[in-house]
Amino acid sequence: MGSVTNSFQREGFSSRMGFVLAAAGAAVGLGNIWGFPTQAASNGGGAFLFVYTVMIIVVAFPMLLLEMAIGRHGQANPIDSLVSVGEHRSSGIFGRAAGWLSLLVPCAVMGFYSVVGGWLICFFFGAIFEALGAVGLADWFKGFSFERNVVGTLVFYWLTMLIVRSGVKQGIEKWSTRLMPALFVLFFVLFAYIMMQQGAVEGLKHYLIPDFAKIWDRQLLLAAMGQGFFSLTIGGCSMLIYGSYLSKKESLPKAAMSVAIVDSGVAIIAGLVVIPAMYVAMNQGVAIYAEDGSLLNSDTLVFTVLPLMFESLGLLGQLFAIIFFLLLTIAALTSSISMLECPVALVCERFNTKRSTTTYVLGSVIALFSLVIVANFGQLFGLVAMVATQYLQPFAALMICLFGGWAWSRAGKMREIEQGEPAFATSALGRIWPIYIKIVCPILVGTIIWASFL
Repeated sequence: MGSVTNSFQREGFSSRMGFVLAAAGAAVGLGNIWGFPTQAASNGGGAFLFVYTVMIIVVAFPMLLLEMAIGRHGQANPIDSLVSVGEHRSSGIFGRAAGWLSLLVPCAVMGFYSVVGGWLICFFFGAIFEALGAVGLADWFKGFSFERNVVGTLVFYWLTMLIVRSGVKQGIEKWSTRLMPALFVLFFVLFAYIMMQQGAVEGLKHYLIPDFAKIWDRQLLLAAMGQGFFSLTIGGCSMLIYGSYLSKKESLPKAAMSVAIVDSGVAIIAGLVVIPAMYVAMNQGVAIYAEDGSLLNSDTLVFTVLPLMFESLGLLGQLFAIIFFLLLTIAALTSSISMLECPVALVCERFNTKRSTTTYVLGSVIALFSLVIVANFGQLFGLVAMVATQYLQPFAALMICLFGGWAWSRAGKMREIEQGEPAFATSALGRIWPIYIKIVCPILVGTIIWASFL
């Protein structure tokens, strides 16, 4: 079956750099800046970093390449792209099921993710007002109240919709090529500042020097595999839709490798900032680890422990708190725009609707879901987050992996990748990859699903 066509005029990325920064931005999020340092701190520092890097290569990259290839082949929304690679009519049912499940992932994730994005915006404004001496406003923005959460969530949705409504080139690509470099600059400034504080060098050693005796620890292996898998939003639909906007002339393996490197680089750099900052906080008297060596406040590390460290360093620390929460907001936004783009692309292509109207309507519908979560925070927030990340996303990834590995012929996959990489079939990767995604990747994804039930 060929690529999907309709009356809807599809845009595309204007350059490989634009695609890489947008796709890396989709992958870069709180999982990299919040989740990765927390996992590293909880699982042996350097040992976790080493295993995570290996897992990116053996688990995430092969599946990332598959999702991008499916998206570029279909040149359509995720559902139609998946259906397009099926070699037989009967495979269309499985392809649609995989597509709808994968489309459900970003909608469910955005439901709770935007609440957290709202917190970041509120902490950003709270840090600004604190630096200005407006204690009352600072306390309101930093406090946990229904009203504050509603305001933060709606502002986060508004920013996301403003970018998505402008399209691929003028919205997603334009802002990704601005926000991602800003992310790296802010990280560098923050790293330089933290490394000048007492205790930072000890944290850096803990993070960079692996204890190889720990790398075979079962918990560490599963944590690193899961982090590498979720870090690149495998099964989350974003890479399918962004792949569909990539030119046929571009090398898919090189583009996929670039995305994996940038995404992993952000996670690793986040560790360079957060873990030394934890040790600086410890030096300031903030409790980080329990007596048994486990990490205290792992879920609220970003919102409690690090702000305490900034506050202990006076006015300069307050200024860097502003930078830190701006950085987190940028990371959250680059992910949320890819999440909203998935359903927007589907509706625009299926019904030939206006992008701006579709963006605001769908964004508002998902925002209502987020407001329901805010209103019933204790009951729904953790539940939605668990269902979306531990069950929906891995099962969607498994279905895409099985469908792309078995329903799409080896020749079909090779034809798509060889359009931008003519020598792919004769390369070492080209000889291994088709069998690897058929056999090895489903087993590895199945292992992640199995671990999530334990």
